[in-house]
Amino acid sequence: MEEKDILKLIDHTLLQADATMEGIIELCDEAVKYGTASVCIPPTYLKRVHDKYGDKLNLCTVIGFPLGYSCPESKVEEAKVAIRDGASEIDTVVNVSDVKNHRYDEVKKELEMIRKACGDKLLKVIIETCYLTEDEKIKLCEIVTEVKADYIKTSTGFGSAGATLEDIELFKKHIGPDVKIKAAGGIRTIEDALAYAEAGCSRIGSSKVAPLIAAKYSL
Repeated sequence: MEEKDILKLIDHTLLQADATMEGIIELCDEAVKYGTASVCIPPTYLKRVHDKYGDKLNLCTVIGFPLGYSCPESKVEEAKVAIRDGASEIDTVVNVSDVKNHRYDEVKKELEMIRKACGDKLLKVIIETCYLTEDEKIKLCEIVTEVKADYIKTSTGFGSAGATLEDIELFKKHIGPDVKIKAAGGIRTIEDALAYAEAGCSRIGSSKVAPLIAAKYSL
């Protein structure tokens, strides 16, 4: 893959608690200019961004973010409101507490509810790999496949660690053929992004990589 092609995989991201409208507009202008896959922004900005950019941007947002332990009904309502406000992609954080307690039926039930709420919009399930054992990661690969989510995603970027290539290889062995992979968390260089793309990731969440590629190739 050519380095410039990575832009088509990037969810250009700004999710910090102190994000300002000025910063969000800068992010969105960059995404339009560089042709990134989407912008991933806080739900509170969705309507304003959608009103400003319309179909120029593919809008992604997060629900149950970043800790994942809000109740299923809250996540469902978050997803519905986000879609109403213009989101076409939803990144939801799995209930890590339920995973650690091996309440897998509850994990699956929640994701089924969110999947239904998302309808034909893309659903990415963030499993926050830094907190999980290998067996737990494998079980979540199976659940994400069973609920027909579109993507399994490594990390929020707010946990104790982010994406690893080892986890991508593990995902590839255990997800179904219709589930894609998004790597996020700690991907800050072109080399990092290229490695994840070549490992099989269809999306890469990063706030740093798109501007670096643009600067390198004078885009």
